[in-house]
Amino acid sequence: MSSQPVHERADATRNRRAILRAVEDLLARHGFEHVSLDKVAAAAGVGKGTVFRRFGNRTGLLRALLEERARLLSEAIVTGPPPLGPEAPAEVRLPAFLDALAELAAGNIVLLAAHERACAEDKYADPTYLRWHDHITGLLAESHPDLDVDFVAHTLLGMFDADLVRHITDNGGPARLTTSVRSLTAALLQPPAHTHRPG
Repeated sequence: MSSQPVHERADATRNRRAILRAVEDLLARHGFEHVSLDKVAAAAGVGKGTVFRRFGNRTGLLRALLEERARLLSEAIVTGPPPLGPEAPAEVRLPAFLDALAELAAGNIVLLAAHERACAEDKYADPTYLRWHDHITGLLAESHPDLDVDFVAHTLLGMFDADLVRHITDNGGPARLTTSVRSLTAALLQPPAHTHRPG
């Protein structure tokens, strides 16, 4: 079930925004352990039942907040202009997408860390992860069909582990993260060198 219906009443939209702002604020000020349905409802000024019906549990809240943060990127890869959009070739779209993910990750480390904890038991079924993995897999299948594109997509997404992102950006800033992602991606996608065996 989608966390945001296509047609939504104005009061439901306001409630949703207030709830997600409350989640964001609680994460920033107190951390993952302090995000609960009760505390989110109180901070948002809505009933706990409203939060429960809309999001289900803490995992649903964090998934919805990450989806909201990633919304513009999701739209760009579906309908946007090059280099992210569908009119650009795959070999251009992939590094552009990974650059955008690096920027998103560097700006949302606390959320990523909380999201990873909430989804730890079912990481590979998370909707946002699946969307990113499917996109990368499709681009790799087009540009590097000789690879195990499913595995490589998981490997590339592994570069955005929250603890790793925090460590790298604390020791070099977001620019180091972007540069490192680009370098490792290029190395992974480099065609294997032909080894000359002695005759």
